Amino acid sequence: MQKRRWRTLGLLRKLLTCAICSIALVALLSVHVRVFPSSKVPMLPDSYKLPTQHEIVYQKLRSERSWTLEFAPPHLSKAPLPSHKLDGASGILDPDKLWKPPSNRDYVPCVEPSSSYTYPGESQGYLLVHTNGGLNQMRAGICDMVAVARIINATLVIPELDKRSFWQDTSNFSDVFDEEHFINSLANDVKVIKKLPKELATATRAVRHFRSWSGIDYYQDEIVSMWADYQVIRAAKSDSRLANNNLPPDIQKLRCRACYEALRFAPRIEAMGKLLVERMRSYGPYIALHLRYEKDMLAFSGCTHDLSADEADELRTIRENTAYWKVKDIDSTEQRAKGYCPLTPNEVGMFLAALGFPSNTPIYIAAGEIYGGDSHMADLQSRYPVLMNKEKLASVEEFEPFINHATQMAALDYIVSVESDIFIPSYSGNMARAVEGHRRFLGHRKTISPDRKALVHLFDKIERGALKEGKNLSNRIIEIHKRRQGSPRKRKGPISGTKGMDRFRSEEAFYVNPLPDCLCRKELPNMNTSLIVR
Repeated sequence: MQKRRWRTLGLLRKLLTCAICSIALVALLSVHVRVFPSSKVPMLPDSYKLPTQHEIVYQKLRSERSWTLEFAPPHLSKAPLPSHKLDGASGILDPDKLWKPPSNRDYVPCVEPSSSYTYPGESQGYLLVHTNGGLNQMRAGICDMVAVARIINATLVIPELDKRSFWQDTSNFSDVFDEEHFINSLANDVKVIKKLPKELATATRAVRHFRSWSGIDYYQDEIVSMWADYQVIRAAKSDSRLANNNLPPDIQKLRCRACYEALRFAPRIEAMGKLLVERMRSYGPYIALHLRYEKDMLAFSGCTHDLSADEADELRTIRENTAYWKVKDIDSTEQRAKGYCPLTPNEVGMFLAALGFPSNTPIYIAAGEIYGGDSHMADLQSRYPVLMNKEKLASVEEFEPFINHATQMAALDYIVSVESDIFIPSYSGNMARAVEGHRRFLGHRKTISPDRKALVHLFDKIERGALKEGKNLSNRIIEIHKRRQGSPRKRKGPISGTKGMDRFRSEEAFYVNPLPDCLCRKELPNMNTSLIVR
């Protein structure tokens, strides 16, 4: 009996010791492991979890471009998945609301020519085109010149890209666009050749600055008559040389076929652009932010808000020394109050937060070199650490063919922007307008256009301490932008009361919104009929 008692006591002592050790171990682990209810947050493998705020600390370096180097490209390391999104005004969890595109109201592309449209007849001469501006200004100009060539019955020689603009890019047409595809796609519309025939290389050329926003009568009366004296007409500029409205339907549809079907990027650019899109999508749904905060933009617009005195002086010097920028004396405060300035990176951060986008939202920065680098990106980076761009998503070796070619680099941004879940431009420049129009053509993909004038008014109140970030600001900003998300509407005409060139200038550009000319509504009258596009 004595031995049994000692044996039982020893067993109880061992059990008690194990229990105490187990309790201690659980207590120790509970300090380091945060347990989430499985119904609220799914447990993901470590490699797919978003970095914590401590892991994504924005380290300010001396290099202006250092903010671009913080993330390893997703093809080199596993990409994080975005978390649930929050409605900024109500704080209610809503994973779909922010990303939901507007209804396209059954509008689809309708760019086929009418039954009366004919194959191009015998050419009366050759049209040479010198394009001007950046990528998107040249794109619009090229497409307009396709239509002009049709109107004046000319053979179009592959346009010459602008090599003398601010960007000093030496790229030729075939470096940026798919030349063979362009020629073949337009075969039933306009004859396009790569070079002027040798026998005409020394022929006298009529060099003309086609009148801005001209209608079909101008070209048929004034330009067609020139074929009697010249075999070659050279358009010295290509931008805004064709009216936005009141042109024959077949000419308008031709402009759309040229822009959205024929003018495809070169295969090398297309392949790289698609690769960037795939790598960006590995982070989940993403915003393409056209952050127009480069040196040339700020110098041209005279916008110096939040810049130092030295930076403002540098920009003013650039503007004064750039001969083809006509306006030199600009009041930055007045420009900003009217909504004529791009939003600063800091203002963009406040805008996105007010709309309800959480801090782990993947954002692609579609832009050139941001002026001031770290000093102006710090606030946006701290709010939204998952900031990506071309340089982050690809290796130096992959980008080597495009380096020092601003037009080709802009083409990559264009592709990633058109394919994004949401596109937001900080300024309504040429790229913003081109991407918006392309996204409308492809089904009215969500494009949020900031009301800069209204936003500046609110942001100035915050700066003065009369308003704080939070629910009130969010409600006001969300309300302002309810109807600025890319839903279908007809292209806007001129502002009432404007006259002359100002009247044309005030119109919404054709390529910003191809409705109604190139988008038609499909209908299903009853269950026994097929879709009818009108």
